[in-house]
Amino acid sequence: MKALTSTGFNFPGQVSKYTGKVRDVYSIGKDLLIMVATDRISAFDVVLPKGIPFKGQVLNQIASLFLDATADIIPNWKIAQVDPMVTAGWRCEPYKVEMVIRGYLTGHAWREYKAGKRTLCGVPLPDGMVENQKFPEPIITPTTKAAEGHDEDISREEIIARGIVPADEYAKLEEYTRALFARGTEIAAGKGLILVDTKYEFGSRDGQIILMDEIHTPDSSRYFYSEGYEERLAKGERQKQLSKEFVREWLMANGFQGQAGQKVPEMTDEVVSGITDRYIELYEHITGEKFQAAECDDPAARIEKNIKAFLENRGL
Repeated sequence: MKALTSTGFNFPGQVSKYTGKVRDVYSIGKDLLIMVATDRISAFDVVLPKGIPFKGQVLNQIASLFLDATADIIPNWKIAQVDPMVTAGWRCEPYKVEMVIRGYLTGHAWREYKAGKRTLCGVPLPDGMVENQKFPEPIITPTTKAAEGHDEDISREEIIARGIVPADEYAKLEEYTRALFARGTEIAAGKGLILVDTKYEFGSRDGQIILMDEIHTPDSSRYFYSEGYEERLAKGERQKQLSKEFVREWLMANGFQGQAGQKVPEMTDEVVSGITDRYIELYEHITGEKFQAAECDDPAARIEKNIKAFLENRGL
């Protein structure tokens, strides 16, 4: 199976196409978005040179599952999953922040903590913590949504003071963020996993706050295995985890952190295959279902056919 790393469709009623780090988003008419989860992979805000077979399917199907599983908490943008790699949904006006919530001191938060920082996005961090330790309660550490380049940490106070999000609406974003994280934590626990941290994106539609984009996928979230967590923590050992962090660790070990002048290390077939296996492993753990790979000689043709059928059914 070859990785699908780009698309170039032209659909009835198509207004524009946006190419993100991982997704190709087609705007249809005034209200509709078609989001194709490609097999591109990014790390440190850089799209890596090779795609990962089945990654797009894994991301799309997990996100679709969790959008359905949280629709009682907040309405979301999804209308239908129209292909294993494609979701159709409503266009929303996005808030220009990503709501990052962390239950444990790891990843970016740990790197900042280890460097001596005791506040993150205006949130005070307790002294004496160790890597991968659970916070007394989850902390929200938002970032700006950069059109290109790196997202940047920002505090609640800055968001409100700069008029990025009005105070009353930001309070609702925090409330939804905590409720979604609690639901994701509960679902993960039932599968023997710990939802460590994640991010949510929100928008507004007809004056209502809407959950957008993906949710609780390995690209937006980090998971630890529950079994052995306490023992590994006590011994100062690395946690067994399912997330994209292993890709970042591989890149850092090979001298790449997205800085100017750094070169992405060679992505051998073995490296690519290993990343595919990790994504499928997460899918099977978080859903409790066997991954059914949508193997196809021409995934782009299949996707185009399925999207056109969906649009035709909607009279487009």
